Amino acid sequence: MSVTITPAVLQDIADLRQLYFDVYGHGYPVPLGSDPAEMRRLITDPHTHWLVARRAGSDEPAGSVVVQTDPGTRIGKLVGLAVHPGHRHGGLAGRLTAAGCADALATGTVDSVYATVRVVTEGPQHVVVRNGFRPLGLMPNAVEVAGCESLALFVRYADGVLERRETVARVPEPLAPLLAAAEAVAEVGYPEVGHTGARPVGTAEAVPVPGPATPATTATTAMEIVAARSFVRRRFLERFPDPADRFFPLHSPNAILTPEDGAFEVYADLDPAARSCSLIAVHPHPAAMAHALEPLMAVVRRTGADYVETLLPLSDTTGLGAFLAAGFVPSALYPAMRRVGDRFHDYVVLSRTNRQIDFRTAAVSPLVRPYLSAYVRAWTATYLPLHEVVS
Repeated sequence: MSVTITPAVLQDIADLRQLYFDVYGHGYPVPLGSDPAEMRRLITDPHTHWLVARRAGSDEPAGSVVVQTDPGTRIGKLVGLAVHPGHRHGGLAGRLTAAGCADALATGTVDSVYATVRVVTEGPQHVVVRNGFRPLGLMPNAVEVAGCESLALFVRYADGVLERRETVARVPEPLAPLLAAAEAVAEVGYPEVGHTGARPVGTAEAVPVPGPATPATTATTAMEIVAARSFVRRRFLERFPDPADRFFPLHSPNAILTPEDGAFEVYADLDPAARSCSLIAVHPHPAAMAHALEPLMAVVRRTGADYVETLLPLSDTTGLGAFLAAGFVPSALYPAMRRVGDRFHDYVVLSRTNRQIDFRTAAVSPLVRPYLSAYVRAWTATYLPLHEVVS
């Protein structure tokens, strides 16, 4: 059956909700597939590209895709890709992906588009790769959909972006496997820090960091959470007036995590449906909370989130060292993520999960497997030091 791909309109909302239910059931954790108010906002948002594949001779949707963009950071995110079970195996997912990205990149206001892809099957991973996305990481236990699932990061770039990356001279040692994986499968080079896939970890270019903080040193730190969205947003802007200090595209904080003495404030985007949490910024600096990770994680856990991630510049060895020392694991790389003038800066995603990691049911494609290996190596170095397991 042939289909046509056209922009979504408000009259599509009911049919789109039914489409997402047919594909995901009640487990879809993104409001664009279930919340009419959010769907209405996105359809009318000039910075959102929502396309619908319609059956010939009917307005009934056979598929849907959304690319949300942030002109301020010049980044887009591919979300909501869904194809009705009756229209699979005909290439419709690829057509929707290509059309959505083409619309976003054609505006000239977007330098890259990223997608976080479920790894329950290999199909979606191949769809984005065929549409020019590069595999750049794996985030274990990142989302609750049909149970606890992992996500793979893929990024597609506008022409000429990767050629204008700023170099990074030194990186913390635990990031070496991640950089080696990016060189091997995404063709993103790091000659300025050595060919990490060819040289042993721990060379002069790598910056060692201490091991993770232990619960024994942090048990007495009482933590509080403030979850008043408008207040959090106002205070966030007061604490971080410079946009460069609050760079976390397509996320905004809805909670503050702070100890009783107010020594630091962690600004977080809590997503109860996905059971995840993004740490957007720390005031006055990330190192201020490194000693208090365990009580902070306990507060996050009480909100229902089992996965916590943060995003930092690859060049920020101090900030990276603080999170690595607090038990975060390098999970994904985003080369050329942030544009400053005519140059682009690389960022890295670090994550920590409270649940046991189980990859036995994950369908990790060959292009993502090096990131799985890199994560396992970094996790082992953090939580399973050899001197503790070798007699």
